[in-house]
Amino acid sequence: MGEKFKKVTHVIFDMDGLLLDTEKLYSQAIQTVLHRFNKIYDWEMNVSLMGMHHMDVCTRIVENYNLPLTPEEYSKLQRAENEKILCKAEFKPGAERLMRHLHATNVPICLATSSAEDMVQLKIANHREVFNLLSHRVCASTDPEVKEGKPAPDIFLIAASRFPDKPKPQQCLVFEDSPNGVMAACKACMQVVMVPDERVSVEQSCLATLRLKSLLDFKPEMFSLPPFPN
Repeated sequence: MGEKFKKVTHVIFDMDGLLLDTEKLYSQAIQTVLHRFNKIYDWEMNVSLMGMHHMDVCTRIVENYNLPLTPEEYSKLQRAENEKILCKAEFKPGAERLMRHLHATNVPICLATSSAEDMVQLKIANHREVFNLLSHRVCASTDPEVKEGKPAPDIFLIAASRFPDKPKPQQCLVFEDSPNGVMAACKACMQVVMVPDERVSVEQSCLATLRLKSLLDFKPEMFSLPPFPN
């Protein structure tokens, strides 16, 4: 076990689909917009967009579905739908437990999300106490330092650099649900635990250090982090 998993000291969390069950809400919002143009949002498109910058997503959707809109126009339509439903986001199983445990055992934790800051505020509205346990958060779609979104490594390298003690990338463990996010973490030279949708293929998760069905299955001691209390 020690051979495969290296000791880490800091943890970086993705948010959508990993901590919060938002992917289905995003899919609902996108489909609501596409329905106006008699288009269907399919799974293959969904998984290819997971973890990407908001405007990159908008550009891909407009191009893929040949919509009579600019990406900016599409963005306004989707944001309007997002604002109606994202406040309903709930924790994924095991997410709150893991965040509270790491904080209680003095493991520095932060958030690295492709979402814009205003969308993050909307999604965490009912969970502020837990999200306040984070050292900081990087919101790639509105953070000027993040030049390229996932699968580029920028977001994770910036997230690591903003911890007060500035750990090396190899000291950070990333939690992700998307293939794009896993690739970004690997490019940042970080280990990554993937907790994907069950429809994500084994091939699409081959770069992950560890693939789990749920955060409930994570054992911190595998990465030399404090174990959960008995």
